[in-house]
Amino acid sequence: MTLTQLRYLVAILEAGLNISLAADRVNATQPGLSKQLKLLEEELGFQIFVRKGKSLDRLSPVGEEVVESARQILAEVGNIRALADNHRREASGELRLLTTQTQAQFVLPSALKGLRERYPDVNVHLSLTQDRAMRRLDQGEHDLAIVSAADDLAPAEFALPLYRWRRVGLAPSGHALTRLGRPVTLADLAEHPLIAYGADQDSSLVKAFEAEGVSPQFAYATQDSEVIKTYVRSGLGVGIVAEMALAGAPSDLVTIDIDGLFPACTTWAVLRRDRVLRDYVVDFLTLLAPHLRARDLQRLVRSGYRPAQSLAPTWRMLRERPTPSLVQSPIRRVLVGC
Repeated sequence: MTLTQLRYLVAILEAGLNISLAADRVNATQPGLSKQLKLLEEELGFQIFVRKGKSLDRLSPVGEEVVESARQILAEVGNIRALADNHRREASGELRLLTTQTQAQFVLPSALKGLRERYPDVNVHLSLTQDRAMRRLDQGEHDLAIVSAADDLAPAEFALPLYRWRRVGLAPSGHALTRLGRPVTLADLAEHPLIAYGADQDSSLVKAFEAEGVSPQFAYATQDSEVIKTYVRSGLGVGIVAEMALAGAPSDLVTIDIDGLFPACTTWAVLRRDRVLRDYVVDFLTLLAPHLRARDLQRLVRSGYRPAQSLAPTWRMLRERPTPSLVQSPIRRVLVGC
């Protein structure tokens, strides 16, 4: 049994049991990969995959256990390599980052620029989606996820709250909601078509309206803040966006204060507990969360302590004081007990 065989085995599974695709991903030939799988199954004395003709159909029950063990072995090999790279101060590598479009567009650019300046030989692979984020992280497809949620995350992995942010309404100049002369209510919003990031039943937006017994009109749903702005400018409805998306908002759009109508959201950094962090990953996170220093972050991961979202600074605070002067934050103070 070899590490190459285990790597091929996991690649087959991640390629949806497509041998040809798996071979391409690991820079092998299809016959070579098939041969190594056959040798591995012969050594084990059973089939890892159930076959239909010449094609792989699914994992056998014992095959599922083999794959799980293979993932753990390969992860530990990766940890050893990461430790060695950190010890040698190796400044090259790969950061596979999973995030949302809003974070990628309005928050990450400055941190990615800082990462590039410090580590010009680190390649960043960016995936823009929050769907199945935790599952994709668990399967080792990504090193780090930057995702947002209105509630505390409850994954098995380590989750660090980076900052809390609020939603803001957007309307064309002269819109009825801008001339109320009083605070906007959920009932006021429900009288107009709404354009937001999402309107499924699990959305905190929907739940807020339901709690008040109000039925909103979600006319359009998109993850792209710029599309929301464009639709608002076109008179298609009232936009609801993250406060960081106000950067570059057209001057003919008016912001509507809806703070307090919806729960605040928190942007989290989610990492695998069983992975050794490369130095450049730690530095990237400190660029995103200047209220922490590298050694503080490393202590948090090692300790297993997961700070609550209420301990994270607000986005407004980070924008007003974007320097390490924030290290005396509640998150850092609780490290005394870690």
